[in-house]
Amino acid sequence: MSSSGDSNASNEVWVVLGKVGKVHGIKGWVRVISFTEAPDGILDYPVLRAESDSSLAPASASRLLEVDDYREQPKGLIVHFKGIDNPEEARLLNGATLSVEKQALPELESDEYYWYQLEGLTVVNLQNECFGVIKSMLETGANDVMVVKPTEESMDDRERLIPYLSGSVVQKVDLDEGVIRVDWEADYLA
Repeated sequence: MSSSGDSNASNEVWVVLGKVGKVHGIKGWVRVISFTEAPDGILDYPVLRAESDSSLAPASASRLLEVDDYREQPKGLIVHFKGIDNPEEARLLNGATLSVEKQALPELESDEYYWYQLEGLTVVNLQNECFGVIKSMLETGANDVMVVKPTEESMDDRERLIPYLSGSVVQKVDLDEGVIRVDWEADYLA
């Protein structure tokens, strides 16, 4: 499952599961871009927190939305949120991230991780060379990819794309230490 975390003033941890796309029709429906492994997995959470850019829509910068209907279409999900009944209201949600509280997520197996848990980890290879930190994760279809951004501690200033292949490339994930150890040479092009 793809996601990234953030927290609000009350120290609740929210995990981004998707975002709102363009308005669909005249009754307040919107496209929803899901970051969950199965695109309709976002619908497992009937109440989502929408975070909009407050400079674009100050009145709706953060609000809870309840999914009251949806349709699956070839181009993705079309969702209707309770109380959003016209295109003007729906347009205010455009680009908003959709999140759930971390504790609402299902437990994973001991060797599985949510993307938000991996983002920010320091990436070190078997030769103890630091590549930087995981800036984000990408889904490529074949496997997930870590986007590794250099830091002051990095061996060089290269951004790297490293496949997340557990057991072959990814040797160990240590959330407590904040480190992910990879079998990856410094001179690999990817």
